[in-house]
Amino acid sequence: MDEPRDQSAVRSALQAEAARLRVELGEPIEGPGQMTYGSQAAAASHVFAQQRDLALRDSERAQLRLVEDALERLEAGTYGTCRSCGRPIAAERLEAIPWAALCIDCARAAR
Repeated sequence: MDEPRDQSAVRSALQAEAARLRVELGEPIEGPGQMTYGSQAAAASHVFAQQRDLALRDSERAQLRLVEDALERLEAGTYGTCRSCGRPIAAERLEAIPWAALCIDCARAAR
């Protein structure tokens, strides 16, 4: 990732991912609305769907933080270096997960 063209492509991909996540985070989660008696199964299904949506929203927030951190590392010149051991992160890993902050060995150890 030393070539300016590669950094530009990485920056563009990270910015696009951050923009996508911000759009998804901006979408409202529907409330239960008017409930009627005798529809306990429907109410339970709706509550389940709402809880699922909230969990997905939390996951998207965490993902956005990872992407923003990667952009900061790119600006600081530390992108592609493992935050834990300081070794380079494999290009294949960064291609698959551009926001990766750990090399594969450190990521496995962190599990």
